[in-house]
Parts: sequence; structure tokens; C-alpha cells
Amino acid sequence: MDIHIHKDKQEVAKQFALFFNTLVQNKPLVHVALSGGSTPKVLFDILASEFKDNINWSAIHLYWGDERCVGPEDEQSNYRMTVDHLLSKINIPSENIHRIKGESQPLKEAKRYGHILQKQLPTLDGLPVFDLVILGMGDDGHTASIFPHEINLWNTNENCVVATHPETGQNRVSLTGPVINSARTVAFLVTGENKAEKVDEIIHQKNGYEDYPAALVAPLSGKLVWYLDESAAKNLLI
Repeated sequence: MDIHIHKDKQEVAKQFALFFNTLVQNKPLVHVALSGGSTPKVLFDILASEFKDNINWSAIHLYWGDERCVGPEDEQSNYRMTVDHLLSKINIPSENIHRIKGESQPLKEAKRYGHILQKQLPTLDGLPVFDLVILGMGDDGHTASIFPHEINLWNTNENCVVATHPETGQNRVSLTGPVINSARTVAFLVTGENKAEKVDEIIHQKNGYEDYPAALVAPLSGKLVWYLDESAAKNLLI
């Protein structure tokens, strides 16, 4: 586990953009699963403004770790957020963008997207292998859209599942644990004081930590990186 702690959300995004740039440089093909959330939004803004011409976007294929079951124009859509803050500002071929169709019937879309991953990505032991999976973490310890009340979805045999938000009941399509843990690199971007307790419990493996889906992220490659701001890491700094 590799932990990077920076002053604030902006600095976390800036430093991760540098990490991302290094990771993709001079590679002919890179498969990346993106995350939604406020920190990736800042990251996308930085990539679009400072790395627009530094990165060979034609070599990068973009996917999503999860998506709310809403249309692509909906304000809740992770895809729309990525379009607004990154895709509309860089020169990336449309065929390199593989979105989860949130407007489709959820179970059918989870199956379809699972097949897309199987077709587009290299595989290892039958599982699709991303070069990079970017994850966030909720203050309840969820990651992608696997929530604690449905932690059993983590280890399913499918590449993607339909998950349910515990409060709103909203359906979401999400990658599953085996796919996330098959990635060559997995990166958490976590900011905010409301995440500090779970960050501490998961990283220090405190009692009950395995109840949080984020604690089950353990890539087979061994390459797990955390990018935290000082607020999210405050219990680690004591």
C-alpha cells in the first residue's frame, strides 16, 4: 500500500494527475476505469487544462467503475460529469469511450457492460484487466457502488452487478470486486474530514473494517495507492 497525503482536494488532484501522466506515457494502449465524485471532477479539470496536449489520448480507453441508472444528460450521471469536465475538452476518439448506459434496463446493462469489458480488455484467469481503476470512498466505506448493506455483491462471478443505494433506492451498475482487484493499479482518491474515520479503520485494519467494501480492495498486483488530503488523513497523522 502506497499512501500519499496532500494539503487539500486541489493538491490531491494535481499530484494524481502527475501520477496518471507518468502511468500512461509512451504506452500504446491503456484501459482506465474512472470514478465519479467531487475529487475526480477537480482531477478532470486539471487533466483537461494542464495535460490536454501532454497525453496521447488516442491510446487511452475510458470506462466507468460505476454509474447511476439515469440518462447521459442527467445531472447525476458520472458520464455527464466526465463529459463536462474532461471529454469535451480533449481530443479523444469517440470509440475510446465506453460508457455504462444508465438509461437502459439495469440488469441487461450490467450484463452488456460486463461483456464489453470481456471483449475490450486483456484477461487474466478469465477476468478483464484494467491498467488503472480509480476509486472513491463514501463516508460509509462504500466504493464503486458496492455499499455495506450489499457487501455480498463484491465477490460475485459477474463482471458487473446492479447495486442499490441504501437511502434513495436508486439502482446503479457497478464493477465487482474480482474485476477491481484484477487491475494492474488501483488508486483511491479520498478527501474530506467526513472520510477520516473510515480511512483510519481500513488502512490500520481496525476491528470491523472488513464490513466496508473499500477494505476489500486488494489488487492481485499489489499496486494499491491512496491519495488523501490532510482532512481525510487526519487520524493517520496523529
